[in-house]
Amino acid sequence: MKIKILGTEDKSKGRLYKIKVAAKEVELILTWHSSDRIAIWDLQPEQVLETLLFPEEVVTGHNNRFIAHKRYNGHIIRAVYEYDHKLPVLVTVYYPTAKRYFKGGRNFADKILP
Repeated sequence: MKIKILGTEDKSKGRLYKIKVAAKEVELILTWHSSDRIAIWDLQPEQVLETLLFPEEVVTGHNNRFIAHKRYNGHIIRAVYEYDHKLPVLVTVYYPTAKRYFKGGRNFADKILP
């Protein structure tokens, strides 16, 4: 499924993305740290947003966080996120090899989109 970025707005914590997915509108925050990590790993924000909204699996992280996984070219985008009053907030992201972290898919500890 394709996403459309309707707009962005800078907040103190990071950049708020307003996204349209099918008939739904979703808001997510990418922290300034995660935006730096996206640039370091040479990823596109759209790839990370797709990982958050359409993960192949989501595992439980530390401190009430979740980690969304999506494979790309033998690697995996690991998007670590939490909720701030029901608003998903991307804390950090990295791009290791898939074989290191991918559990096999279809396991969801959480889903931003039902």
